[in-house]
Amino acid sequence: MLIASNGWQLGLALGIVVVAVAAVIVITIVLLALRIEKQAQTAEEAVEVVRRQTDGLGGIGRINDSGVRILHSARSLRKVAVGK
Repeated sequence: MLIASNGWQLGLALGIVVVAVAAVIVITIVLLALRIEKQAQTAEEAVEVVRRQTDGLGGIGRINDSGVRILHSARSLRKVAVGK
């Protein structure tokens, strides 16, 4: 009879332990998620800085066209100078 009456107390104690362990796990997951969120915000800010620093130069198309024309002119001059 003593074992039967103590059984519910043991069950209640085990239930409390299981709930406490589950709560610790959930709290740990939430804390890790908050840390990840902070790291993600930092990374997002860093990516935005890199994006601003690597924006295309204004007039790059015109610069490339000029470079191609200079290259063609140099090749033509070389042909004239070498004779080929």
